[in-house]
Amino acid sequence: MKGALTTVPIKKEWDIVGARQNGRNLARDLGFGSVDQARIATAISELARNIYLYAGSGEVSFEEVQGSTPVGIKITASDQGPGIENLSKVMEDGYSTSGGLGAGLPGVKRLMDEFDIVSDENGTTVTIVKWLR
Repeated sequence: MKGALTTVPIKKEWDIVGARQNGRNLARDLGFGSVDQARIATAISELARNIYLYAGSGEVSFEEVQGSTPVGIKITASDQGPGIENLSKVMEDGYSTSGGLGAGLPGVKRLMDEFDIVSDENGTTVTIVKWLR
């Protein structure tokens, strides 16, 4: 069951819910408890919402990964949008361009065990991992 399990296209607002549910179900199937399932689902919601709001469309993919701990879930959110102009600013707590609470990407980083972001004028890819403890 290792490798890419599924990819959810993000084209309309309702797709955010689909991506969130898909990730929560996979986390449950991998043995994550309800608190970590909620953390994972929250992170997915934030990433999928960013795709929808700022890029218009993209995708969220899920895979099971093996590491030094038994198993984890890896989520990759990618788009071909305009990219993030000031990445360091976006990673500051409280910064928001959408009028939201500003938990955004820093919140996602706190919820997960690993966080990586690459953004340029060709799009943005955020990769996050949560390890089963």
